[in-house]
Amino acid sequence: MNQKAEAKTPLWQMPVTWLAATVVALAMMLATFQAQAAATPESFADLAAKLLPAVVNISTTQVIEGRNVPEMPQLPPGSPFEDFFKEFNDRNNQQGVPRTRKATSLGSGFIIDAKSNGDSFVVTNNHVIQDADEITVILQNDVRLKAELVGRDAKTDLAVLKVHSDKALPSVGFGDSTKSRVGDWVVAIGNPFGLGGTVTAGIISARGRDINSGPYDNFIQTDASINRGNSGGPMFNMQGQVIGINTAIYSPSGGSVGIGFAIPSSGAEPVIKQLIKHGEVKRGWLGVHIQAVTDEIAETLGLKKAEGALVASIIKDGPAEKAGVKVGDVILEFDDKPVVEMRKLPRIVAETDIDKPVKILVWRDKKNVTLKVKVGELEEEMVADSTDPKESEQKPAADKMVDPLGVALAELTPALRERFKLDDQARGVIVTEVKEDSVAFEKGIRPGDLIVEVSQEEVTSPGQVIDKLEQARKKDQKRVLMLIEGQSGLRFVALSIEKTG
Repeated sequence: MNQKAEAKTPLWQMPVTWLAATVVALAMMLATFQAQAAATPESFADLAAKLLPAVVNISTTQVIEGRNVPEMPQLPPGSPFEDFFKEFNDRNNQQGVPRTRKATSLGSGFIIDAKSNGDSFVVTNNHVIQDADEITVILQNDVRLKAELVGRDAKTDLAVLKVHSDKALPSVGFGDSTKSRVGDWVVAIGNPFGLGGTVTAGIISARGRDINSGPYDNFIQTDASINRGNSGGPMFNMQGQVIGINTAIYSPSGGSVGIGFAIPSSGAEPVIKQLIKHGEVKRGWLGVHIQAVTDEIAETLGLKKAEGALVASIIKDGPAEKAGVKVGDVILEFDDKPVVEMRKLPRIVAETDIDKPVKILVWRDKKNVTLKVKVGELEEEMVADSTDPKESEQKPAADKMVDPLGVALAELTPALRERFKLDDQARGVIVTEVKEDSVAFEKGIRPGDLIVEVSQEEVTSPGQVIDKLEQARKKDQKRVLMLIEGQSGLRFVALSIEKTG
């Protein structure tokens, strides 16, 4: 079957609008390629040459007391071992006198502030200089300067040193790490394996990492090679600003596997300023114990999504109590900063100025409530952390079984207080038994725990607990929120009340 050849219009006879659209599309493609090429640096040489002089090596020396070496054993006269042990003792200077030795280690740091009087401040990690008897800062030109410890903060693993030089020293400044994005180029400079100033480059792999190293974890993750000895060194953006302090690596072998962590400048800079000014860090304090808001808890409280920090208990006479914060409130904002998850609240509060009046937005009774609080000062012994339920191993006899929770409940009596070692201040309905296949057991409820509230209302008897469950079922609720007091303190638990089987 014959087919007619399709007529083709020459390019110069195409409509002007089509040609214009094609030209615009080609121009946009070219601009995209140029932008991508500009985002990928041809070389880091100019940046490295500018920054290397401000990056230093930190050498520490620690005097370690040795153990007493045992005195020469008593040997029979004429023993063939007598001369051997005498020579051994003489060689090791043994007379029961303790021996000492010096242990040295190397890390990294960087100069942030060079004063006109010759003093300069150097930033590094606390673990680099911890327990050091002598600290030496080694410049890029191998000049060695004796360093004085200005202050250190174990919670954020930061330390500030001071050195004096007759010549002006180069320094670097902090950038805004909050503006850095995943995928941005970064440059790390440090002293890996004691090799001196070494430059590596990579990208930001992730932000806001919690590696369980402290209460204020908020690390930047990078694939730039970071190894032992890089600790305390700076992480730079492409403008030559410090946006992170290299602190930790994940590595089964001890070498870089492309997973390094840096303290972001947004959290480090305020701490460093306080260390320089006061020699210590003063942190804000709210006076609450908090826990995460799970999907189940969010549903029972009427929240659209699981966010914020749920107040499990309040410290008496603390800032939160004075401001009117209640147990069961969900803190959604603090000082106009959103609390998207529980672990962010301690860091936000800690970074707030002491005695500063701030607003708190809480979720209470299925509506937003705004409170005003005056931030207190966190003392060293105070712990602003989440609750961590622990199990009780006691197995008392069952009382009144409540289905479908799978728990036996009883009113508090002197005998039960003694059995479960509860003081006279304890309140609520006591759990005497928990079935291992129950929803209560799954949520960590154990014998000896107290049910203090159900649906945010106090209960004192098993009958009141059952009534609250029935009221919830009549409202077609799938779960109830209970305030439980156990060995680890107060915490909220959302329990399913749907019957099975």
